[in-house]
Amino acid sequence: MRHALALSILLSAFWLVNSGHYTPLLLTFMLASVASIVALSHYMDMIDGEAQPLNITFTLPIYLLWLAKEVVLANVAVAKCVWRGKKAISPRTMVVTASQKSDLGIVIYANSITLTPGTVSIDLEGNKILVHALNEESAAGLLTGEMDRRVCKVEG
Repeated sequence: MRHALALSILLSAFWLVNSGHYTPLLLTFMLASVASIVALSHYMDMIDGEAQPLNITFTLPIYLLWLAKEVVLANVAVAKCVWRGKKAISPRTMVVTASQKSDLGIVIYANSITLTPGTVSIDLEGNKILVHALNEESAAGLLTGEMDRRVCKVEG
């Protein structure tokens, strides 16, 4: 029940933020839409702890803000590599161990690596992630473990 309530709140907030109109007719449409989606999700047995993980609902936005900052910084670093030419690019692969306990945490970590310019998650096996890095700077940034620690905080 609490997962259905959390999904309802999330969908309602998404509707309200994107709509920008708060007339009685549109609010009625919102309630009908949200109720339909939640009922359909419940009927399809898609509302559970895995589909709607409540433990990351409040910590994820803080992590996403940090990740956005890291993406901007990595974009600048990659642009510098492009301007410097071939000498600044020294591609390498490395294996990074994910400290997360759940599959969702490991996937968030692997996707965060890929979202950050200069690094790409190539393969994921267990808690080992094969990563391609554009240069030593990109690899060193990942090896500090800061992203891993922050994803562990999100996971709880």
